[in-house]
Amino acid sequence: MPASSYALYRSPPAAMGGLSVRGIGRHRVSRAIVRRKLPDFAVVLVEEGRGWLETGAAGRQAIVAPSLFWLFPDMAHSYGPDDPGWSERWALFGGSLTRDFTRMRLIVEQAPVVSLSDLGGMRLLFDRLHAELSPDTPLGQAEAAATLYRLVVQAARQDAGRSGGDAHPDLRGAIDDLRDQACEPIDFNALASRFGMSPATLRRRFALHTGLSPKAFQLRIRLDLAEQLLAATDSPVEAVAQAVGFTDAFYFSRLFRSREDCSPSEFRRRHRRV
Repeated sequence: MPASSYALYRSPPAAMGGLSVRGIGRHRVSRAIVRRKLPDFAVVLVEEGRGWLETGAAGRQAIVAPSLFWLFPDMAHSYGPDDPGWSERWALFGGSLTRDFTRMRLIVEQAPVVSLSDLGGMRLLFDRLHAELSPDTPLGQAEAAATLYRLVVQAARQDAGRSGGDAHPDLRGAIDDLRDQACEPIDFNALASRFGMSPATLRRRFALHTGLSPKAFQLRIRLDLAEQLLAATDSPVEAVAQAVGFTDAFYFSRLFRSREDCSPSEFRRRHRRV
């Protein structure tokens, strides 16, 4: 096995929060994997080589590096390289945020293969995942979750096969901006104007594509990030609220309770690594 090969597996708390990275690895593949099922989501980055992927939802698809593909939990899949093999990196992940990834079509079961235009940028994200998971600390796991989130977003942006997408290009830009700036104060009227839409048009298109209003989308991201911080750090609830964009800790706690059916402090006690 090449010197650069590695595999790390981590066991975060059963419900660490919105997103957790369960494993990461890198190796050379020379033979096919047939009819396998995984308990978690997986992303496989093919750095060099070519081959194929076959799933029930997408059928058989060709893979030509640089590209990546998504694997879904409990779904049978087969894949393998052509001679003389390919180089791959992989990551296993799970958590409630994966529902948003699939609903917003950032990860699509019927189109799992993503052709990449920036292999170097994707390699850097996998390098960060390896560095963050290596210490096996709660903080490292929280950092890895944030990097995995960025990896999903970057893959969606590079997806040449879905460049037309289901959303208008201006809407995709608005979604990306809102996702990237979710913890900052946002003027939704200015956001709509920047992309040539009225506020009403932005709300209508946003809801059609994501199932949420822009404000609800922002709040979901903030609360997902808050879960990560509560599970992985000792920061006071007030500091967590500030970090994800809430100036009023009582309002934050009320929203958190309405979503999780428990207070932020109770969530931390349940999901804290001991």
